[in-house]
Amino acid sequence: MAAMAPANRPPPAPTPPARRSAGFLSKMAAPCGRSSRWLWAAVVPAAVLCLAVRAVEEASTTEFDVRPGGEVHSFSRSLGDYTCTFTYSAQGGTNEQWQMNIGVSEDNLLFSCSVWRPQGKSYLFFTQFKSEVKGAKIEYAMAYSQAAVGAQRDIPLKQEEFEITETTVSHREGKFRFELSKLVIVAKTPHDEL
Repeated sequence: MAAMAPANRPPPAPTPPARRSAGFLSKMAAPCGRSSRWLWAAVVPAAVLCLAVRAVEEASTTEFDVRPGGEVHSFSRSLGDYTCTFTYSAQGGTNEQWQMNIGVSEDNLLFSCSVWRPQGKSYLFFTQFKSEVKGAKIEYAMAYSQAAVGAQRDIPLKQEEFEITETTVSHREGKFRFELSKLVIVAKTPHDEL
């Protein structure tokens, strides 16, 4: 039987303000080179998960179908002043159930958008994809050919397969290998400096 903690135990220390800022996230997750790519791919999704957990009152997860057939489809969600839109075209198989999670950090400095297939690996053949944020500028983004589920791990796309701008993450024509299972974006929100 586990021992009970004493009732007079002091509360945990609050998170320092620096750890709630975009600067902290980028310092903790910025890649230093090719060899740190796997670290980058592991640390930032964990930070995004923490962001989503901290922003529980400001988070929303919605399921949607990714439909094959070669037509361009879009799915969009907004939270306050921020919007995330996932646009794609896919072939093969049948509809797959995907999810979009959006959230704003407690200090309102970061907006996150994650789009993924909860079963881990998509069996669709994506001919194109683009995820766009409005109301914020992308600090970090990553695309994955496989999402972590059970014993599976996240497998990031190669950097040459996709491109990142201030507001979008999209496939790179002629380089993208048609596999997509997850997209993660962390964007910095505009705020007034004191």
